[in-house]
Amino acid sequence: MATRLDRKLVAETALGLLNDVGLEGLTLRRIAKELNVQAPALYWHFKNKQELLDEMATELYERMTAPVVAAGTDFAGGDWKTLLTEACRGMRRTLLAYRDGGKVFGGTRLDNSASMRPMEIFMGALTAAGFRPHRAARAWFTVYTYTIGYVIEEQSVFPVPGEPWRDPTYDLDDRKRRLGADFPLTVVAGEEFFGDTARGFDDGLRAVIAGIEATLLHDG
Repeated sequence: MATRLDRKLVAETALGLLNDVGLEGLTLRRIAKELNVQAPALYWHFKNKQELLDEMATELYERMTAPVVAAGTDFAGGDWKTLLTEACRGMRRTLLAYRDGGKVFGGTRLDNSASMRPMEIFMGALTAAGFRPHRAARAWFTVYTYTIGYVIEEQSVFPVPGEPWRDPTYDLDDRKRRLGADFPLTVVAGEEFFGDTARGFDDGLRAVIAGIEATLLHDG
């Protein structure tokens, strides 16, 4: 029996192709070929590539928030800092698993049904910790956008998921040779930006969360 073609299947197939073709090479025609259907069949489900990206982002969001939804209010033991930290780490892991994952996810419109339950959990945990609702929303959106932006930059340095291969543009030794004599502090900055990106993510996330605690927790 033929597999029923629907939006979720098309999005899952597109995500499966990302590591082979990247965002630039991902077309409805290429996805149709993978599904063994004619390209016009996909236009019953998606008017254009942006609609497809929205569905792909929704699928990614469901995957990255699945642990939070499964655990509900017990996720992270009720500690709001741990909740934000682990949620953002999970988001980063999910996006890094796909070539151009950050670009695919950033700026898309999530299906409301996919985002409501995780959002309610995040908002509930933050308001229970003392944040007013609008400040809780700002806290979550701040770490959320930090994570997406960081991953987009990180994937420009390490574009192949799961591989240590570094884009030569970000070769640290080469930057030191070219810039070291005239711009020594810029070389140090590059080592921080483009060196251990996993450590850098956690460092930045701690700084963001500390800022949230200082400026939003007790701000009405």
